[in-house]
Amino acid sequence: MSKFLKGTIILIIAGLLTRILGFINRIVVARLIGEEGVGLYMMAVPTLVLAITITQFGLPVAISKLVAEAEALGDKRKVKKILVVSLCMTMVLSLIFFPTLLAVAPILSETLFTDKRVYYPLVAIAPVVPIVALSSVLRGYFQGRQQMKPFAYSQLLEQAVRITLIATFTTAFLPYGVEYAAAGAMVSAVVGELVSLMYLFIMFKRKKPIRIRYRFFAYVKEGKDTFVSLMNIAVPTLGSRMIGSIAWFFEPIVVAQSLAFAGMTTIHATKQYGELTGYALPLLMLPSFITYALATSLVPAISEAAAQKQHRLIEYRLHQAVRWSLLAGGLSIVVLYVLAEEMMQLMYGTSEAAVFVKVMAPFFIFYYLQGPLQAVLQALDLAKEAMTNSLIGAVIKTALIFFLASQPSLGIMGAALAITVGIMIVTLLHAATIVKAISLSLYVKQYVAHMIIIVSVAAIGQLLVPLLPFSLLIKTMVVIVVMTCIYLVLSRLFHLIEKNEFRQLFR
Repeated sequence: MSKFLKGTIILIIAGLLTRILGFINRIVVARLIGEEGVGLYMMAVPTLVLAITITQFGLPVAISKLVAEAEALGDKRKVKKILVVSLCMTMVLSLIFFPTLLAVAPILSETLFTDKRVYYPLVAIAPVVPIVALSSVLRGYFQGRQQMKPFAYSQLLEQAVRITLIATFTTAFLPYGVEYAAAGAMVSAVVGELVSLMYLFIMFKRKKPIRIRYRFFAYVKEGKDTFVSLMNIAVPTLGSRMIGSIAWFFEPIVVAQSLAFAGMTTIHATKQYGELTGYALPLLMLPSFITYALATSLVPAISEAAAQKQHRLIEYRLHQAVRWSLLAGGLSIVVLYVLAEEMMQLMYGTSEAAVFVKVMAPFFIFYYLQGPLQAVLQALDLAKEAMTNSLIGAVIKTALIFFLASQPSLGIMGAALAITVGIMIVTLLHAATIVKAISLSLYVKQYVAHMIIIVSVAAIGQLLVPLLPFSLLIKTMVVIVVMTCIYLVLSRLFHLIEKNEFRQLFR
């Protein structure tokens, strides 16, 4: 099995388990600290995500790419220089952002948030800054060497520790007030990150072929070129993520204003936006852990091939990633389209948001392709172009939300269509940028075969659902199993899953 395929499968399995553990974690938090505590916890979560995004500074991708190139050329000295410079950068970032977060916590809780008690969860998450900074370097290093097991195990370990401790901490702090219980939930997240870092450090000590402390500052002085190389990738990568975060921030504001123009009441607009973003979109994005695994494995695989000037291998890896993204994404949209109402009813107790899933699902294949295509751009030193594409998509999406959602005949469905169009534009721009950068062969027969399989399996599912006399849960599970089996068999018959890959999946 190739390192790329093996690493991808490891990350897919870890991603699935991490999603399940994360879901359990949310259930535990909700049951222990109630709606009020969850509200305080969720108010602090965006700050946690933002702190992690800024602290990582796009370094995992940059380190992964540069380490893969150095490994391909057998340049251990360059690998050490990358690690030393990255560690210095993360230490500086930690020294800036850790005290900054502590300093602005009172201001944030008193001015931007509606509840001053958010101060306690905000302070509780501050120690995560230096922890994540160091973790990002080690994760990037392991990804660059295409050693995905330490990265995958660290994710699982983090979630396992968080779930184990969250009950202890929230229960211990709850007598002092719900704000302290929410802070306790945050502390469990910080401890989870710390244990994950310790595991990565132990694995690094065991497997490292270089001595980091030897002539550390000498390598820092010689690291100007390495710093520039890291920044050329890290800054656009951070820019792409920040564009997404800023667009996400403005999205509810634009939707609310647009629906007001359409004559909708505030309460009704809030309810419909909640159905779209709280029910439909999380379900549509649920399978993204598969394409995230592909994207993570692609950066070092493409970078290594590019360093060795193996252009045929670059093209093969790209088509392999696209094929697997279409396979995973195709099955996902079939299941979501056919069983939208059943899955919504099972998960949320209502099927009102199913209409959004049915409308958006067929086009969400572009979302599943977007991550791997962006990873290819980053690996080919086209991170700036990827950032520009993301910016164009975000601007068009926001403008379309305002225009479409303000139409009384569309309302919130206009926002759903605008989000879909934004995703499609970014993905198509990524694809066009790649085609412009490297010559590619188009496998039209494969793409047509994907479409035929998706439509055929969806039709079979639609016919099967009303025929089954089982309960809602049993019916849903049976239809998913039947459609998955038919989908895999047809994919194999059309040679969309190669023989060696099919065997490796079931080993």
